[in-house]
Amino acid sequence: MNVEVTPLPGIGVRKDFALRNGRRIGVVTHRDGKIELIISKSDDPDACLAEVPLTVDEASALANLLGAPQLVAQLTEEHRDLPGIHTRQIPVGIPFDGRTLGDTALRTRTGVSVVAVMRAGQVHPSPTPDFTLTAGDLMVTVGTSEGLDNAVKILKRG
Repeated sequence: MNVEVTPLPGIGVRKDFALRNGRRIGVVTHRDGKIELIISKSDDPDACLAEVPLTVDEASALANLLGAPQLVAQLTEEHRDLPGIHTRQIPVGIPFDGRTLGDTALRTRTGVSVVAVMRAGQVHPSPTPDFTLTAGDLMVTVGTSEGLDNAVKILKRG
């Protein structure tokens, strides 16, 4: 799929792609943080047939429904031949809202690696320790079962 990124001066950014029927579907991320799911009219890709405003939590839930399972499935398949290595989606809890990935110390405390962070339909691959987390983000993680269980506890409670 070819995702087009279109700057919207004074508004934000539109990211969308063409469906088989000619319509476009995408997301507008406003400069003020608002998020809208958009569907274009079939005869005019710049005109919206529907706009659905989403909260950050709603966008994260939608991203989870659409994107995270495929990413986790792909990683699970790639680690299939590595005994003891598992992939899991872990939600970021309130204690780490606005804090950095480094603040979690997940790798040091659990041996778990964070492969990506999913937020509002966006995948942030290989986040660095200074990546700022938001409650509701989904971390795509790789590690042992025990390490992943401990990571869940840390991200939930702090």
